[in-house]
Amino acid sequence: MGNRWTPEAAHRWFARQPWLVGCNFTPSNAINQLEMWQAGSFDLATIDRELELAASVGMNSVRVYLHDLLWLDDAAAFLARIDAFLAVADRHGIRTMLVLFDSCWHPEPALGPQPQPREGVHNSGWVQSPGVAVLRNPDEHARLEDYVRGVVGRFGQDRRVLAWDIWNEPDNGPEVALCDPAALKAKADLVVPLLVEAFGWARAMQPMQPLTSGIWLGDWSAPDLLSPIQQAQTSHSDVISFHNYGIAEDFAQRVKWLKTMGRPLLCTEYMARPAGSTFQAILPIAKEEQVGTFCWGLVKGKTQTHLPWDKWENPNLEGLKEKWFHDIFDADGTPHDESEVAFLRLINRLDEMTA
Repeated sequence: MGNRWTPEAAHRWFARQPWLVGCNFTPSNAINQLEMWQAGSFDLATIDRELELAASVGMNSVRVYLHDLLWLDDAAAFLARIDAFLAVADRHGIRTMLVLFDSCWHPEPALGPQPQPREGVHNSGWVQSPGVAVLRNPDEHARLEDYVRGVVGRFGQDRRVLAWDIWNEPDNGPEVALCDPAALKAKADLVVPLLVEAFGWARAMQPMQPLTSGIWLGDWSAPDLLSPIQQAQTSHSDVISFHNYGIAEDFAQRVKWLKTMGRPLLCTEYMARPAGSTFQAILPIAKEEQVGTFCWGLVKGKTQTHLPWDKWENPNLEGLKEKWFHDIFDADGTPHDESEVAFLRLINRLDEMTA
């Protein structure tokens, strides 16, 4: 079994990369990971068209969610679709961070036709991986191991894959949405052992890419302030990743805290316009501090992440009249904000000129 990268190895890897600027990508015609990848709804033409938009503003990377049920359904076909996606992304000069597990939104995923979006609701159809029933059932964990080893084994030496995100926000989900301490502890008791195992399964395949899992809650100013899940995430990650939807000052503070861990940094989620997390506020800091960045969203679509988070509990259409929360382009390729797109092209072009 492989070992966690040393800080020196992680920095050597990071130094070989361009400044990483990308997005979390789900095609506009998919409501969740399952609809993106299932055979009946996998749409390579839409993926191609929308990744071209990402490349047009200088993005060189995307973060993409997989799902364990897709492996269970038809592993060989799933791997073939991942390969097809990577080929399209590569043609646009884009490398892919693949996310293996995710604890956000609906806890009971199911294969087959996915629901239509709930009108006015942010991410109304997104699903967790694994679902809560699988999380609670140790008898199901062997198939999760097969999934991780199978996917990482297939693409662990593939230059088109940038990195492996083992678990997205493992301390998230409906049961801890309000950050209730008892619920968070109950979730941690289930997740931490499996999270650590998942890192081990991936590392056993000896991928050439780094492993990570991003922290997002709380105060990170001292190691003893990290939750058990965050301690597991950061202590097993080759590069440190985090999510931040705060203003520029908050982003800069968190970068300062995390740099004390002595490893390269990736911000794998940011950009929520009404919250003050904008490209113009965050990217200059990230560039100066050499932090890789992945905004949330690219093209407005069935995830409806142009609407703010609170529409999850309080559906209404007023959000449609507000400045978009996430996403950059409308489905026809029209930018939500022309000045924003111009800024992205400028800062990325300047990076190319000074590289």
